[in-house]
Amino acid sequence: MFTLNAKIAHADVISARLILPYELRENSRLRTTLESGEEVAIFTARGTVLRNNDLLKGDDGRVVQIVAADEPTYRITCPSPHDLLRCAFHLGNRHTQTQVGEGFLRICQDSVLKEMLEGLGASVVEESAQFEPEAGAYSGGGHHHADEDHHGHSHDHPHGHSHGHGPLAPIPVHQKIHRATDSKL
Repeated sequence: MFTLNAKIAHADVISARLILPYELRENSRLRTTLESGEEVAIFTARGTVLRNNDLLKGDDGRVVQIVAADEPTYRITCPSPHDLLRCAFHLGNRHTQTQVGEGFLRICQDSVLKEMLEGLGASVVEESAQFEPEAGAYSGGGHHHADEDHHGHSHDHPHGHSHGHGPLAPIPVHQKIHRATDSKL
């Protein structure tokens, strides 16, 4: 068994593929099996989320491509962008990991959420698809482009890195929560 421990941006040679569902791509410590059947251990920095087509370099110099596994998901569409935004709001309010695509949302299958979304007027279709949810405002992961609905390719940026350089939103040190019942001074 060899160990994958360094995320790299580019490789001339890819030695193997590792197909994982999203739940396992969130783990920074994992023992699993490559597509070839060879056992491998993953040791990445805590908080690392592996995305489709990410590359990991092993302690022996080999490079492995991460492939997002197809998994049971729902594809959510709505008659209007406003309705889709309402669905996104309600999913976020429930801290549901959600993939945002061009004109659709994608979540892991959950019958309670399906019923809620249909009640909001959404069309919810079962599918088997790669699941790439948004990283979240405070994760520092930034936005990604690894989705077949983005023309099936990733976008390289001339500055050599992804959009994200840190949190997507400022992280307040002290935050006053304003409530409607607060008196005005």
